[in-house]
Amino acid sequence: MMSPMQDQLTALIADDLGIKDLPLEEQQALISQFGEVALKAATLAVVEKLSREKREEFAKLAEAGDTAALKAFLDSEVAGHEEVTKAAVAEEVKRFKAFQAP
Repeated sequence: MMSPMQDQLTALIADDLGIKDLPLEEQQALISQFGEVALKAATLAVVEKLSREKREEFAKLAEAGDTAALKAFLDSEVAGHEEVTKAAVAEEVKRFKAFQAP
């Protein structure tokens, strides 16, 4: 069972993605799948800003799972990485909506 906060978040995401009229289970499945796609797109958008050597360093940090070190690395190596990430996710939302359109 989801918490009320998760329910609200699911409802907001479903509304943003244009899938709020689907059954809750379908919404959750699509949001989960969309989340994976958006995360990959955001990561790729940031990684593309790095040199080959820095990409290897990024991969090592990501593999180690040290989120603080990864954030510090991105802060120093990719100016505006938060905006790059947001733009990539926004683009995925747009693609998802276009895919859902009849």
